[in-house]
Amino acid sequence: MNDQLATSDGPEYLLSSDSHVIEPRDLWETHLPKNLRDLAPTLSIRREDKPGGTDPADRLGVMQRDSVSMEVLFPTFGLSQYGIEDATLQEACFRVYNDWIAEYCAATPGRLIGVPCISTYNIDHAIKELERCKLMGLKGAQTWHIPPPGFEYTTDHYERLWSAASEMDMPINLHILTGFSYTKSARPKGVEHYRGSVETKVNDAVHILFEFIFYGILDRHPKMKLALVEFEIGWIPWILQQWDYYARRFHEVNPVPIRYSPSEYFDGQIFASFVNDSVGTAMIGAGWGTDSCMWSNDFPHGNTSWPNSREVIARDLSKLPQETRNKLLHQTVADLYHLDLAPPIEQL
Repeated sequence: MNDQLATSDGPEYLLSSDSHVIEPRDLWETHLPKNLRDLAPTLSIRREDKPGGTDPADRLGVMQRDSVSMEVLFPTFGLSQYGIEDATLQEACFRVYNDWIAEYCAATPGRLIGVPCISTYNIDHAIKELERCKLMGLKGAQTWHIPPPGFEYTTDHYERLWSAASEMDMPINLHILTGFSYTKSARPKGVEHYRGSVETKVNDAVHILFEFIFYGILDRHPKMKLALVEFEIGWIPWILQQWDYYARRFHEVNPVPIRYSPSEYFDGQIFASFVNDSVGTAMIGAGWGTDSCMWSNDFPHGNTSWPNSREVIARDLSKLPQETRNKLLHQTVADLYHLDLAPPIEQL
């Protein structure tokens, strides 16, 4: 990977680790197999059609306005489809999306990186779809962040998928608002909306991370990479410090069935994206986060820093050394997905 594109002599190179598309509202109605079209998910979420969200022809101009040169892309409507309880329907819906996002990214070669949606009810199907998506040029695998009852990450249901993803070098991505949590049916209204946006989101992230570390998933699969997407990062160093402390404190009477301390798994195999987290970024560089955290702009969702990402970056990262900023702003995510950096858009 060429790191010469970001220097202190010019604008820093920006590669968003978490941006989004807005799928055509009729995508599933028109592309699902005919026998499933009547079951096409109802797209109740209202999203403004921003330029570049649905049409890749507009995307480079939108990115240039925010001086972003590359983006890793996740769905919008597809996020809620992780709550589908019919395995056949979910598999079909994700195949439709994966075909569409591959075509969307191909319209601007080297700029846009699609992460495929992978249904994990049936692991044989999941592995075959992951292989197909890799051949199409998609990167990684997005699975539900909260599985349904009976499919918990603590079970051995996923073991063959973790092995296959590791061998294919396709990082597992867990994005907020997917699966069987507080957003399965609809986002809560009124005061409870804030509980979901902050408290429940963080609780979900801690729950997930605990299972991947303490139940030995990462220990058994040392080549596996896990990305926590859009959960922010300020909570992570405190949780790791506490887990390390208690793992040492009770080691003799209740040893954790893993070889290393919990924080070592984060340092070696776990990655986390942030959008607007001045608390979390203030801790980066104090022995934590420099090689695991990744900046994102979350375009075009309401949480996005677009088109003012440079201002947010200057506010939160200006005190860090250039080498560290390079890692946060593009190098770590490029290394994670094995990406070649395209020239800055403003140079075209």
